[in-house]
Amino acid sequence: MLRSNPSGHRPQVHESAFVDPTAIICGKVIVHENVFIGPYAVIRADETDASGEMEPIVIGAHSNIQDGVVIHSKSGAAVTIGERTSIAHRAIVHGPCTVGNEVFIGFNSVLFNTHVGDGCVVRHNAVVDGLDLPPGFYVPSTERIGPSTRLDSIPRVSVQASEFSEDVARTNNELVAGYKRLANEF
Repeated sequence: MLRSNPSGHRPQVHESAFVDPTAIICGKVIVHENVFIGPYAVIRADETDASGEMEPIVIGAHSNIQDGVVIHSKSGAAVTIGERTSIAHRAIVHGPCTVGNEVFIGFNSVLFNTHVGDGCVVRHNAVVDGLDLPPGFYVPSTERIGPSTRLDSIPRVSVQASEFSEDVARTNNELVAGYKRLANEF
């Protein structure tokens, strides 16, 4: 469901994107081409800053926002999801936040007040809070990293993890066309 926020902003969704009918996209949200937004995802840009302004939530081309993901932002801060990025089931991305290109964010992970660089992998049930993660880092499942985390304690993305991320993105890109075809049959 696409709907306006109290400020009157409406989502802008590229015609090639697929948004599941159970998903809710509210307010100042920009969804680029060939994006997959799965069942029960919520992307909500509705809070404003002290001056009544807000930045958009932007979902980059060929990315996928899977089932039950929540993307929101505090006080109108920007949230940007890069291109060919996968946000897996029930993850939370809360702004201010930037997620780079070709990133994988695992099931139930939480991102807040952070920048995740290109090619990073954040595995399942991990938390990245208040730390800028440079490109190519790997956050293992259940890890919590923040401002006091030393970068030299975080491993780099392996070839296998990178291949897994690419496969997830590719699979979800193929789902866009398939679901769009099905939508035309009803």
